[in-house]
Amino acid sequence: RFLRQKMPVISVDCKKKELIGLFKNPGRTLRRKALEVLATDFPSDAKGKAIPYGIYDIQHNEGYMVIGVSHETAEFVIAAIRRWWLEIGSVRYKGCRQLLIQADSGGANSCDSWLWKVELQRLADEFQLAITVTHYPAGASKWNMIEHRMFSVISTNWAGIPLVSYETMLKFIRTSKTETGFYCLAHFDRKKYQTKCKVSQEEKENLNLHRHNLFPVWNYTIKPHALIK
Repeated sequence: RFLRQKMPVISVDCKKKELIGLFKNPGRTLRRKALEVLATDFPSDAKGKAIPYGIYDIQHNEGYMVIGVSHETAEFVIAAIRRWWLEIGSVRYKGCRQLLIQADSGGANSCDSWLWKVELQRLADEFQLAITVTHYPAGASKWNMIEHRMFSVISTNWAGIPLVSYETMLKFIRTSKTETGFYCLAHFDRKKYQTKCKVSQEEKENLNLHRHNLFPVWNYTIKPHALIK
């Protein structure tokens, strides 16, 4: 229904976290001389940690990746989606008041995470968006489109090459393309996100949450409070 009506549909997920430094990267690349890398992958030897959160626009076959440096939290993933909506979604889908998000059932965007839902409510209220979320059940994340249409392309692009800096990582993301027209934008998020945040009972009760009849744990819509009738 969303695709037929040209409304935004995004597939989201957090890609494997990467250590930044002279570490071995799986895969092969054609070179005149082999690169020397560290024999170990101890975090203490890394310059930092990269947390790549991806957003794949199914309608336009376009990727958007946000690289975080602290923690994978609900606040971080919603900040990534918010940035995509500000830069891409609100322009491309001007006037649209609905958004469909396809996500896994675990991680920061877990189907049973109250933090995720509270952050979604803030996003819905800020932009007056009715946000529908459909979660893939455990063990079914391989059908999430972002896995094979975006993450696999990026992994192939940097295969066999050490991610020695955040700039190197961003470069490989931005140069990931396919013959079918896929390309990816990237943003570096330096903000430090707090962990172990708690959701109050008042915040839970304030959610304008509408669970669907079919698999209500996995499928629901969060509407902005201004649209309550």
